[in-house]
Amino acid sequence: MKDIINNIFRRRKVNLTRLPAYGFSEKKGRYFYHTVLPGSGFSMEVEITGKGLVKATVIDAETNEPYTLHLTDSASGSFITGVKMDYEQVLTDIAEHCFEPDVFKGTQTKAIIAYVRETYGDELEFLWAKTPDNAIWRRKDTQKWYAAVLTVSRSKLGLPSDEMAEIIDLRIEPEQMEATVDNKKYFPGWHMNKRSWYTIILDGSVPEEEIYNRIDRSYRLATK
Repeated sequence: MKDIINNIFRRRKVNLTRLPAYGFSEKKGRYFYHTVLPGSGFSMEVEITGKGLVKATVIDAETNEPYTLHLTDSASGSFITGVKMDYEQVLTDIAEHCFEPDVFKGTQTKAIIAYVRETYGDELEFLWAKTPDNAIWRRKDTQKWYAAVLTVSRSKLGLPSDEMAEIIDLRIEPEQMEATVDNKKYFPGWHMNKRSWYTIILDGSVPEEEIYNRIDRSYRLATK
């Protein structure tokens, strides 16, 4: 059970304000949800703590006892598979509707995410299942990207370290690239067109206010 729950919720954080609208009831700081699995008729109880820890239990309708075969790798059969699929679907739907992405951990990265949300009303889009540590922001009107937030090894930027770093890619006028990129604070755009994108490591080496201004500039450039 922990593996299934961890796989679904491990890169997310709970938004407690969304739980009541979904159908959760609150009792002493814990939130409870009940549903019936369509294929089996079994009951399913989901409990979420204020910190976002998730517990889920399936109850056999005939015995009124917990059912666990869907959590056992060695168990097989179409009925068990159906219960497992329904169980995972309920949890996935809760994750998508009541939780938010929580991939990036850096203090500066979180500040920038908050700035973009407050300024433009945009949320990060995680487009690539194979690279879940990468996301983008795009303008609503043109659908063009104006920033990407990624996690890469510093060595990929030409630095003498394999330490992982959170970075942001931003647009820039091609004629400004040479004067901007110094390979210390500003780097050629990682996985982007290096004529019109550059990279900043989100480790405090560039002040947040300057990054905000550069995000605004990149946003304006995403109109063409």
